[in-house]
Amino acid sequence: MRVSVCKAGDVPRDGMVAFDVGGRRVMIANVQGEYYAICDTCSHAEASLSEGYLHVGDCTVECPLHNAVFDLKTGEALEFPAEDPVATYPLTVEAGDIYIEIDGL
Repeated sequence: MRVSVCKAGDVPRDGMVAFDVGGRRVMIANVQGEYYAICDTCSHAEASLSEGYLHVGDCTVECPLHNAVFDLKTGEALEFPAEDPVATYPLTVEAGDIYIEIDGL
């Protein structure tokens, strides 16, 4: 299902913001004008990734709790202690609005 999440301007450049989308926490990251949508919950210890650290140079997010690192493009867990990936969601920006594709809503 395609869902409108926010305005593009709601996510600052080189920043990230979490949203509740149909009962799921989704993080939108803006990396130098490119937007990515991933699950906001770390697969290791259920911390909020949007409260972590955005690494613009390699397009990753670091969990604030145990420093696990995830690729924003693929959701892949890149650094221990996380081993499982987080979900990613296809994202489009149209007329200044951010939409994501999310199954099961």
